[in-house]
Amino acid sequence: MKISDRIAHSRPLATTAMHGRADALRLAGEQVIDFSIAISHFPAPPAVLDAVLAAVEDQRAMPYADVIGVPEVRSSLAAKLRQENGIDATADEIIVTNGAKQAYYQALYAMTDPGDRVAVFRPYWPAYLATAQLLGLEVVLADLPDTLTPESLDALGPVKVLVINNPHNPTGKVYTRAEVEHLRDWSLRTGGHVIIDESYEHLIFEGSHVSLASLCDWREAGVVTLFSASQSYAMMGWRVGFAVAPGNLVQAMQNLQGPVTAAAPYLSQIAGAAAFATGTPHALMRDYRARRDAVVRRFAEAPWMNMPAPASGPYLWGDVRALTRDTLAFADALLEQEKVAVMPGEALGVPGFIRLGYISDDEATLLEGVDRIIAFGDRAGGRHPGPGSR
Repeated sequence: MKISDRIAHSRPLATTAMHGRADALRLAGEQVIDFSIAISHFPAPPAVLDAVLAAVEDQRAMPYADVIGVPEVRSSLAAKLRQENGIDATADEIIVTNGAKQAYYQALYAMTDPGDRVAVFRPYWPAYLATAQLLGLEVVLADLPDTLTPESLDALGPVKVLVINNPHNPTGKVYTRAEVEHLRDWSLRTGGHVIIDESYEHLIFEGSHVSLASLCDWREAGVVTLFSASQSYAMMGWRVGFAVAPGNLVQAMQNLQGPVTAAAPYLSQIAGAAAFATGTPHALMRDYRARRDAVVRRFAEAPWMNMPAPASGPYLWGDVRALTRDTLAFADALLEQEKVAVMPGEALGVPGFIRLGYISDDEATLLEGVDRIIAFGDRAGGRHPGPGSR
């Protein structure tokens, strides 16, 4: 059967593809350690489980929820935005979705037409690029600067939408208030809209989170802010997130969501509202900090690896250019020889780096996986990289 031209040349997201390969090896009986994505070893917060149990025991029929989201859930999320983010939004300016990916797809779909220019910083979350390509957009790729400045933003040229995440996946960068103000000023100066993904707002070790929409008239500027419960609250499989956007854009996103998935599942919405009401997950963050520091210390023994401690997030972003710039081949050989899955930098737009999710499994398994990576790199010549080596 002939596949349509608009989808024929698309490929699965690299992140899900590598995870799928690791799962296939596991099913074949191999002892694989999967760092390619971040799946928390924590359960969902007790408040989430309590809220869902109460909803189930209520013995009322589970209704078809409004496509935009359950009214009480959206009201709860509006309160969260006011209290935590300084964003004054009404329930009608919030749409609940099946995770941040759906919110992003619908927002970008509703904000652009084929051929419009959008900008994405690299390294990028692969869904940002893949979605833009599916929608027939012209993508401007720019290297993420160490510090966001007016000059680095102006260098993007004229774009209709800038897609950015704060905190950043995969580097863990947390934008300062001054940088977020530069982003605001760029939007007001150029008329460019911003989709800002703030899904890791509570996964911050150093620095503090500032919501772009708290610093401007976000309705007039056309700022869309995305949130997800997946990583901040160890709720990967619950598939719940939301977007806050100007009312006419939320209506357009709802018009798209209706015939595709309708509402996010009722119980997931109840779970998401309970999660977002709990604020920062302090116990989870203490555990993640200890894991982050342990892995960074262990990698410090490898002269071919530069692995800084990220300021946020469930990922580590390692520079292996002293060993190789072909991290596709690095990741393939590592999975074959050591049964460890990592995400090659090519999948996120930057060869020579690897991304590791460090929050899965127990700590002993985590460090065993790190040791396997170090052993693999050492065999490849990492102990003595030498000038000009790859």
